[in-house]
Amino acid sequence: MRPPYPPPPERSAELRRRFAEEARSERPDLSTLCLLVGAEADGALDEAGLDAAQMELDRLAGRVPFRPGGPMAWATALHHLLGVQDGFRGSPADYQRLESSLLHEVLRRRRGLPILLSVVWMEVARRAGAPVYGVALPGHFVVGFGPREKQVLVDPFDGGRVLGVGDAELLVAGATGAALDSSMLTPADPLDVVLRILNNIRVWAAARPERSDVSLWAVDLSLLLPSHPARLRYERAQLLVQRGDFVDGAVELEQYAELISAVDEGAAERVRGQALAARALLN
Repeated sequence: MRPPYPPPPERSAELRRRFAEEARSERPDLSTLCLLVGAEADGALDEAGLDAAQMELDRLAGRVPFRPGGPMAWATALHHLLGVQDGFRGSPADYQRLESSLLHEVLRRRRGLPILLSVVWMEVARRAGAPVYGVALPGHFVVGFGPREKQVLVDPFDGGRVLGVGDAELLVAGATGAALDSSMLTPADPLDVVLRILNNIRVWAAARPERSDVSLWAVDLSLLLPSHPARLRYERAQLLVQRGDFVDGAVELEQYAELISAVDEGAAERVRGQALAARALLN
């Protein structure tokens, strides 16, 4: 198995307990949740490493000019600090690395996916007092500063470049072929950000069948979030069967069938058939 290597079972259980607790808190902390995802992926990330990552975010925030001014001034200040001076940005090659979805590695490498670089921008700016939030454009996550009527968007993947309306329209059109809609510019909920990060990890692992371990823990963490797609239960069952855990996979399939039977009995019956097939693999 290629690095990063997962933590031992006892450590993983503790990390998941903390992840679930934080996700269900009154005000979930985005950086804490992202770092717990990183610790679940990388057994080398211990408590000292978690603290060091938080301190790095604090250190970067301490270098932001004091109260730069309006949204554009904040955007410009963060672009100059993180994009120009410290070189945080992304490239197409970053989509091929699991580390690009792990906050502690993005802080170390100064490279990552758009959503993780946006987490860095948001957490540094928030600590510095900026009116900042994530904006989940289809296919490309960016960062917003200020209220809707004065909103300034930046693209951390491009070093924090300030986006005009035309730039945002091109990003959406390039990802979906659709037009930019005002509803796409609303602030993203922190838990939705975490779910999107875990979705990215699942996509990365799905293209690498030998890393079904990554797929499984990403699904498991997603299921710990207060709100998640019900179909993740089916995906988890399939992963268990794929990994040779036929009994637990069959149980998961049966539970999912029960869940969907009220709305689609035909689909439920097909899933029950898959559960029987999984149990037959034990013979």
